[in-house]
Parts: sequence; structure tokens; C-alpha cells
Amino acid sequence: MAPKWHFLGKTKPGRAKYYDSPVACVFDLGIFPKGILKGKHAMIRSELLLALAKENPELRAEDVERAVDTFFDEITQRLADGGRVELRGFGAFSTRHREGRTGRNPRTGESVDVPEKRVPYFKPGKEMRARLNVE
Repeated sequence: MAPKWHFLGKTKPGRAKYYDSPVACVFDLGIFPKGILKGKHAMIRSELLLALAKENPELRAEDVERAVDTFFDEITQRLADGGRVELRGFGAFSTRHREGRTGRNPRTGESVDVPEKRVPYFKPGKEMRARLNVE
């Protein structure tokens, strides 16, 4: 069973309203994350969901949330399988290989073996770079 989200803020004592997702709760109550309209901060997942739902009022909040989850899950799965995801005009997600190395524990100074690993990498597309560097 899917978890139910509840809000206990300005309701009468002992009366909570339950929602299928935090996005539905936020829209129903008109609560927006602090700083959502200020613009100069990192966008968090809930702000992305709110922006998409606001631009697509014909979609339910749960549908927007499911679409975003699917989008991120597909990118993650493709990278885990060793693939690459390219979104024209936006950029490309891929992984980079890091060789194993010997590191140091900063607290004790003891040598520690760091195993080899793959790390995510993002290369912005030409259109994104152009939009970021407009004067």
C-alpha cells in the first residue's frame, strides 16, 4: 500500500487530511517551498514537480510525480547498465571510470585502499552552454 501524506498544520486538533503524495498536499493547501519564486537557489525535486504541475494543469499531481520518477529512474538505470543518455540541446549523462587508489583517513592519517568505481558525469549541450553564457 502506498504511503499516505498528511498535514497537521492549521487544521483543527486531531483532524489531519491525508493525500496520496506531498505534491498533492502542497497544491491543495497552497503551501510553496520557501524561496520558490526567488530564483537564485538550487531547485529541489519538489520545486520541479510544482513547476511542471503548474505548467500542465490538466495533469493530476500524482501523474506529474510518476512522470518525473520514471524519467529519473530510466536515466539511472541506463547509466547503471553502462549506457549513455543524450538529451539534444540539454546535455549528455554518462559515467567515468575511476581507478583504485590509496587514500588517507583524515582523522587518523592511516592509509586506506579506495576501490575502483564508476561515477556519473554530465556534459552540457551546445544550446545550454549558449543560454548560460548570454551577456
